[in-house]
Amino acid sequence: MTEIKISNNIPSLRKEIEEIQSELTNMGDIVSNIPELITSSNLLRTNESLVKSDQKKTHLISLYAQYASSMEAMLSSVFEIQHELTGILQEQSSLITSSSKPKSKPKSKPKSKPKSKPKSKPKSKPKSKPKSKPKSKPKSKPKSK
Repeated sequence: MTEIKISNNIPSLRKEIEEIQSELTNMGDIVSNIPELITSSNLLRTNESLVKSDQKKTHLISLYAQYASSMEAMLSSVFEIQHELTGILQEQSSLITSSSKPKSKPKSKPKSKPKSKPKSKPKSKPKSKPKSKPKSKPKSKPKSK
């Protein structure tokens, strides 16, 4: 059941992260000062803008932490699956090798070799190379004018 939560959790976290990043981008820069207002009201406006930005960034960081922990959990489950598959593969290969060994066959007598003709010529003479045929000269064509 945790695998289902992990797989459903990651896309929703990713979507929420993208939304907050978009909101931060749309917020733009810090509010600029309005010359008609006094300094303290400009500071209040800037402070409010910074507080909103800070809250969004804090939420974004917490989402990234959740996202990272979900990814770590998924990665550990992938490694567990890989380990299990390796064990299964080794078990299957050992079964294959044990079943492919041939059963011991009763040994039969080797067939006798066919009798060869007695050798009449001694091997003391070295074999000579076969004589090659003399090469014939190619017929020359008469030169044309």
